[in-house]
Amino acid sequence: MISNENSPIQYLDFEEPIKKIQDQIEEMQAMEKKSNIDLSDKINILKENLEAEKLNVTQGLTTWQKVQLSRHPNRPYALFYMDNITDFNIEIHGDRNVKDDKAIICKMAQIDGKSVMLIGHQKGVNTKMRQYRNFGMPYPEGYRKALRAMKMAEKFNIPVVTLIDTPGAFPGIEAEDRGQAEAIARNLFEMAQLKVPILCYIIGEGASGGALGIGVGDRVFMLENTWFTVISPESCSSILWRSWEHKERAAEALKLTPADNLKNKLIDGIVAEPAGGAHYNPCEMASRLRNHILENLNELEKQTPDQRISARIDKYSAMSSAVEVG
Repeated sequence: MISNENSPIQYLDFEEPIKKIQDQIEEMQAMEKKSNIDLSDKINILKENLEAEKLNVTQGLTTWQKVQLSRHPNRPYALFYMDNITDFNIEIHGDRNVKDDKAIICKMAQIDGKSVMLIGHQKGVNTKMRQYRNFGMPYPEGYRKALRAMKMAEKFNIPVVTLIDTPGAFPGIEAEDRGQAEAIARNLFEMAQLKVPILCYIIGEGASGGALGIGVGDRVFMLENTWFTVISPESCSSILWRSWEHKERAAEALKLTPADNLKNKLIDGIVAEPAGGAHYNPCEMASRLRNHILENLNELEKQTPDQRISARIDKYSAMSSAVEVG
């Protein structure tokens, strides 16, 4: 199992109050063990304070702080969820044309006895794995592998679930040479017409076409501390102000939070995270995600393929508007 769950806890600057209480708990636990004195009452009080502080810290975060939280180094990635929400899974490799893109994972799996096709971005849990996974930035062959997996799912009438977490599709020359834009556009076209149910979850970063390449579905959800928009705040800042210094201002202007996207009807709902964020309790987050997937698949499977496709097309058509100027 590949996971960042057991990595040493790292704290962002605004998480310092959480770190202080956690340090106090660990000191008291060490003292209890060393002196053989029962300090359980005081430790339990500190644990209650810790949970309260986690909630306090994550309430009232700025948009930029939410972006930082979505990139937290201890945050669970797609492979962690795939391994922890399924009864078993088998990975599908390659696009049968160029190579097996490690930035996108495709797995045939079962969740509570229900067959599903899981597709997700994987960033990598350490420096070596991040290079191996190309930091979660797929090449065209990654999107073509995803499409191959979707078509396989359609053939066997298996629903598709995607887990989105990418700073964007890889922007290198070799990706453009192999048709990056066409690969993403083809996925948008095919996903709009796929006969099986499609659920999409933004579990971290949802940037640009890199996210949309596996992000068209009957229902699209965002985890509580994630973002979803056409461009990253840093890239937006560099284009508008020729510098990353205005990334916080760009983040606010982009309206990229789950609440903003729900208000603008770009997503269908928000999945709550454990106190402080998914990185404090990855197993609890996996359990919530598993239950959420099963609940929504049960609802979507009651519809016919034609009903789902029609509703899907209507949903995305309603996201745009045009004004005729005489």
